[in-house]
Parts: sequence; structure tokens; C-alpha cells
Amino acid sequence: MLSRTAISTAAATLRPRRNPFLSPRFAALQKSFISTETRTAIDKAVASAPVVLFMKGTPETPQCGFSRAAIQILGLQGVNPQKFTAFNVLEDEELRAGIKEYSDWPTVPQLYVGKEFVGGTDIMMSMHQDGTLAKLFEDKEVLVPAEGEPAA
Repeated sequence: MLSRTAISTAAATLRPRRNPFLSPRFAALQKSFISTETRTAIDKAVASAPVVLFMKGTPETPQCGFSRAAIQILGLQGVNPQKFTAFNVLEDEELRAGIKEYSDWPTVPQLYVGKEFVGGTDIMMSMHQDGTLAKLFEDKEVLVPAEGEPAA
């Protein structure tokens, strides 16, 4: 029969060791990988239009299903094309890596509205379904004006 001490010792040796790459200290070091030039370029991109989507491909030819879904959601919501721009992360590896660090979000596409990060396709889908995305777009006045309504 094993004693409690023997069991505790054996259990301690079986516990997974802490991954140093998941520590807050490593995360702080990781933040320094984005260059000042890339951060400045992303700042300018995010400010270039009221609605900005970083995606794989272009709105006309999305290169992944998630980017296609994001474009479809924006279309269903009625986002004014004159108040929208998209950036193809497949054209620039620094942008592709930098946008993930910039937003602290691991995937693309990424949506920004009024210079604020909203989320990826999963967040867009959830907000689309519960009506909060429509409210956000209405509040930011980025929708196509209804007939007879003056353009904002």
C-alpha cells in the first residue's frame, strides 16, 4: 500500500511543467516584435475609413471562408461601401503578423469600426445575430442611407 507522501510525490512528477512561452513575462517580450513602422502603418490603415477589415484576399475575391463570411455580414448589414475599406494581409507578411499583435487577436479577418477593434468573424457573426452589430453600424452612421434620406 502506498502512503500519501508517495502518492503526492508521484503526482507532482506527473504534473505538466509550466510552459515558459505562456508566461506573462514572455508575452511582454513578444509585444516588442512589431516594428514602429508596421505599427504606424496599421494605425493609418485603421484610421483610413470608418469601417476597416483586415482579411485574406479582397472583398471581391476573398481567399478564405472566414473572410468571405465577414464580407457577407457587412453586406447583409448594409455597410456603405464609401465608408468601408479592406486590406489584404496576404500581400504583406509584416501586416499579416503585425495585425495579430496590434489587436492582440490571433486570427484574420479582423474588423475595426470607428478605429476600435470589434473582433473576428466569430464575434461579427454573434453580433450580427443578436443585433448589436446593426446598432453599432447605425450609431457610427456607416450604413447606406435609406431612399429619400440625405447621405451622412
